[in-house]
Amino acid sequence: MITAVTPGAAWATPVDRAEGADVRSAGIERISVAADGTQANDDSFQPSITPAGDRVVFSSYANNLTPGNTGRNLRVFLRDLTTGQNRQFGGPPTAPPMLSSDGQILAYLAPRFDHMALYQENLSQGWSNAYTCSLNSCEASMGASELQQAFSVSFRYPEQNQRVEVRRPDTGELQTVDIIHNTASIRPSISADGTRLAYQDGGEQDILLWDWADNNVVYPIEGPDRAAELVQLSDDGSKVVYLSGPDTYVYDVASGTALQVPGVKGVAIDPTGRYLLHTPSGTSGPAPLTLRDLETGTDETVTDRPATAGIDTVSAGGRQVVFRSAAEDLVPEDTNGKADVFLRTLR
Repeated sequence: MITAVTPGAAWATPVDRAEGADVRSAGIERISVAADGTQANDDSFQPSITPAGDRVVFSSYANNLTPGNTGRNLRVFLRDLTTGQNRQFGGPPTAPPMLSSDGQILAYLAPRFDHMALYQENLSQGWSNAYTCSLNSCEASMGASELQQAFSVSFRYPEQNQRVEVRRPDTGELQTVDIIHNTASIRPSISADGTRLAYQDGGEQDILLWDWADNNVVYPIEGPDRAAELVQLSDDGSKVVYLSGPDTYVYDVASGTALQVPGVKGVAIDPTGRYLLHTPSGTSGPAPLTLRDLETGTDETVTDRPATAGIDTVSAGGRQVVFRSAAEDLVPEDTNGKADVFLRTLR
């Protein structure tokens, strides 16, 4: 049974804690720069941040973020926020790069011969591998390590089905949890411990949740009565964020109820399931970003300039948010004329 909190019952007028403040530079730093602060000479985008807020991964066409990089091909970069150092990895990625919840594994999807593969780099132990996940296309989600992963895989025409797969958290074996009878995006989103997976049937516009601890049950969160689009499962597996109509819904797994957040488009949720990053409803491109505390109903402006952000862009407790923007007045001396990756520290 799903119940949606009505707008009046949720909160009447969210309070913006940053109202009146100049958020163009307060607590904002540019991430897509070289270790010595040199500006990127091309566009950077698709950032994500670890729950601990110590590492950011992003994609960039720039060739001056690390030494010895001469090509202008799309590459994956990792910035260590503790040391300020960058590392470059291969590509070109076909989707936003990912970091495991513990920050130890960097992964990205890229072509491998005639297949699509998930490339993985262990940042502490130094090993790397490539897992071939599809003959045609693949979507992936990563939990705490290479043993907590989920995939949606499709095959070449005329095959019209997709498999939803997850690595079992007890054995590491790949298990098929569902067959989707269309080729629309599935958007898999797995919890850190690998025991829950949210995904969508893009053709039917339904949201589903797989629960390994509940005897591998798959059950609908939003079914045929209302079209819905998945945003993200929180890292702790407690909340599922999805869009329906002009509103965002945050489904609480424990209670089986959904909180309606009216008039906003959710783009990410923090690992604890408390902080929702959103833009105004109806936006399809760059727009101001706001972080809402779902417990208190308060809003905090992340940036009032046009920006974009995706899943895994909020660190635990809503402390930091990473985003892409082409605005030139977010930080001083932004003169490269390119889209950059920025970090806003809120608390």
